[in-house]
Amino acid sequence: MTTQPTGGGATSQLPRNTILVGDARQHLTELPTGSIDTIITSPPYFGVRDYGHDQQLGAERDVDAWADALRGVAAELARVLRPSGTLWLNLGDSYSRHPDEGATPKSLLLGPARVALALVRDGWTLRNEVIWAKPNPMPSSVLDRLTTTHEVFYLFTRSRHYYFNLDAIRGRLVTPRRKEKQVTDRSYPPRSAGATSRPGRTLNDNRGLSQIKVSGLAGHPLGKNPGDVWMVATTGFRGGHFATFPLALVERPLLATCPERICTVCGTPWQRSLERRDGRLLAVGEQQPACMCDAEYRPGIVLDPFLGTGTTALAAQRHGRDWLGIELNPKYVEIANERLGRQPERHNEPSIA
Repeated sequence: MTTQPTGGGATSQLPRNTILVGDARQHLTELPTGSIDTIITSPPYFGVRDYGHDQQLGAERDVDAWADALRGVAAELARVLRPSGTLWLNLGDSYSRHPDEGATPKSLLLGPARVALALVRDGWTLRNEVIWAKPNPMPSSVLDRLTTTHEVFYLFTRSRHYYFNLDAIRGRLVTPRRKEKQVTDRSYPPRSAGATSRPGRTLNDNRGLSQIKVSGLAGHPLGKNPGDVWMVATTGFRGGHFATFPLALVERPLLATCPERICTVCGTPWQRSLERRDGRLLAVGEQQPACMCDAEYRPGIVLDPFLGTGTTALAAQRHGRDWLGIELNPKYVEIANERLGRQPERHNEPSIA
């Protein structure tokens, strides 16, 4: 887990567990600086859907204007985000219908890539491009290209060090435990006597991997890194919104980057106590303070500035985090409030937890 402690005072004036109705671009300017732990959102895609409001995102004249509009939103997201925070941005691409949209007709517009490049130029660090692979994509009648079966989920940060709890999202190992090997050289591949690294660089000798192999483990005791291709089925929803986040798609970013508990004084996330498993000390015990403040804690808070029907809030509510949503369409707010007011049924909302 990596994290950078930050002060917790900015969050005292932050609304929690509520939906702000209106334009995200306006409401974001009203939020305190450095008050949000993580952002998980899926803004309107370019030229895909009419949400019934003037000046709505996604209805720009061309894909570059759309990317520039999201760049402006991201500037405010950078302000409200804590230095240890992260931004998860889900975007889908589309095909050009007219040269004025930004590409030759029938060409991919490369909208997500344009947004990513704009944010990198603005100082964001792009840590991952996650592929959301859909085993049940929307049927397509196209005959001269392949059906689109994925979207991208970008992980952006503003600081070199940020909160990321990989252990919370590890997947199950399927390879059985191997018999412990008796070897003398525990580095793989073996380092030659004269091997040196370049000045200023550290030689990667796979020491961690070799130690796992020597111990007979198939991988990390808590499971494997889930990687950057996520197979998550789209989910149907009875309501007036056709682009609902699958709950399972939101849970993984939430668990990895939104702390369970945070010190109310210094803003340091609490950590789990160490317990020994398979000969290793692992952070799997009870949550406890990681600072000397002797203060109360607050839950981590996730922001979704394009909340839609409330899936990000639903995931936060299920996993004991606070949340804040912004939504332009009052009808979607009604649906979100209805979903949050009832106990979600797991057979309708698949979960990875």
